[in-house]
Amino acid sequence: MLYYVYIGSNRSTIDHFNKSVEGMFIVVSSCNKAANIIDNIRERYNTAIFYEQSANAEEDGRCIAFLHKRFPRVYIILITDHIAAADRKHYLQAGVSNTVSPTAGPEAFHTISDFMEKRKSRKLEEFRQTHRRNLSTFHLPVWKRIFDLCFATCAIICLSPVLIATAVAIRMESKGAIIYKSKRVGSNYQIFDFLKFRSMYSNADKRLKDLKDLNQYSTDDDAPIADSRPAMRIEDLTGDVAAEGDLLISDDFIISEEEFQKQREKKQQNAFVKIAHDPRVTRVGRFIRKYSIDELPQLFNVLKGDMSIIGNRPLPLYEAELLTSDTYIDRFMAPAGLTGLWQVEKRGGAGKMSAEERKMLDIKYAENFSFCMDMKILFRTFTAFVQHEDV
Repeated sequence: MLYYVYIGSNRSTIDHFNKSVEGMFIVVSSCNKAANIIDNIRERYNTAIFYEQSANAEEDGRCIAFLHKRFPRVYIILITDHIAAADRKHYLQAGVSNTVSPTAGPEAFHTISDFMEKRKSRKLEEFRQTHRRNLSTFHLPVWKRIFDLCFATCAIICLSPVLIATAVAIRMESKGAIIYKSKRVGSNYQIFDFLKFRSMYSNADKRLKDLKDLNQYSTDDDAPIADSRPAMRIEDLTGDVAAEGDLLISDDFIISEEEFQKQREKKQQNAFVKIAHDPRVTRVGRFIRKYSIDELPQLFNVLKGDMSIIGNRPLPLYEAELLTSDTYIDRFMAPAGLTGLWQVEKRGGAGKMSAEERKMLDIKYAENFSFCMDMKILFRTFTAFVQHEDV
């Protein structure tokens, strides 16, 4: 989904853009409010800012530069009919990447949407290539690929009545695509289309930011960490090595190295999202989730070679981006799987498992997987696939 954050107050332009854009359209009156909204959008490559030009080019530049520095992956578009020659360089340096007229036709918005989709694909490929260079390429063993093909083919044939009945039930209950596709990161940071039966109402991802408190992997200390040092400005620095030797200085903040590490570790701890009693789930969705039927389309991912039957679950991009340090990179040196070690280790107990436990089990599987280990996980999966909890 594409997200468009409009900054401005011209009602006719807002109404026109709202009818024309293809995606979620959000209107705010200031840069600070826009920043608060974008903080809750994980897919930054899917996000664009429409900035309404004012009569004060200098103030526009400050606001746009603030947003560009804070969200470098967000595409910034200036709404204007004309830019004075003297101001063009100013807007460009601030971070504007494109312009659009307040009365632009449908073709202009289609061009923007098409460009953003291509831009996202290119950025995803850059992400994959960047992190794959840090890995020794993982190659799936021949025995595992043969087993995957045989098992997936037999399962699809045997479960074809279930697949058809589920597709019909989903279509009868609610509008939207039967199969939900999302970009996931698997072995070697390979990005692919991950298939599931749709279990939520359409546009459920719009509500994710409203459900943050229900995330099972969040911690009680998710509030921002206060720096133990008093607030400082760059002009307050004296150059005293003993007093300031462990400070990290950026263009827009000063923070101690210790506090920076704490904040970084907190982000890694909460890389996973899992919501109990999710109100976005349909009635059919609750049933197919309880019996893991929603996962069955991934058998076609297995046939394509994107995944294996047993392995580490592939992650959404925003989760994978938080697990690129040396500590966790080994989890991507294993096949992406339909089921895996952490799914059978603690599936009970309300489905709860700390994020750290989950990551350590992923790494354990990557380091030790074998045919015998896979068979043990597979047999345990058959007894664990019925979830007694609504997760």
